[in-house]
Amino acid sequence: MRLYGVIGWKNAGKTGLVERLVDEITGRGFTVSTIKHAHHSVDVDQPGTDSYRHRLAGASEVLLASGQRVALMQELRGAPEPKLDILLARLSPVDLVLIEGFKREHHPKVEAFRTAPGNPLIATEDDSIRAVASDTPLKLDRPVFDLNDTAAIADFILGEVGL
Repeated sequence: MRLYGVIGWKNAGKTGLVERLVDEITGRGFTVSTIKHAHHSVDVDQPGTDSYRHRLAGASEVLLASGQRVALMQELRGAPEPKLDILLARLSPVDLVLIEGFKREHHPKVEAFRTAPGNPLIATEDDSIRAVASDTPLKLDRPVFDLNDTAAIADFILGEVGL
């Protein structure tokens, strides 16, 4: 599977960019899956549902299936967070996997950058960042795109992965 990351500090525009890229790239006929890294505790299940009760009772994994979607919830229960390669192996084959976060992993990435939060560029310290999508012009040794020019960013990513 081909993969490409979108990284950046909090409030840099990562999620919006990934959302627009998924729409743009699937609109071109490619299949796309995403992996999103969260630094905080997340729970996609709702208290009181049967699946929630199964997990609360101690189930290691709960697979919830319906006519619209399938969700697999796995409780780590103190085990280490799975590495990116383990998570990628769980996905069904697609043309492209977009990864939001996992900035310390060494796959190709585009950095989302906004000036308002006042954070430094990550790209100046990381050669796995192949381009920057920014809300301000930047002079760098790699391509810089307007953060809102989704088509150009998609063209770049698709070219990078050979699609």
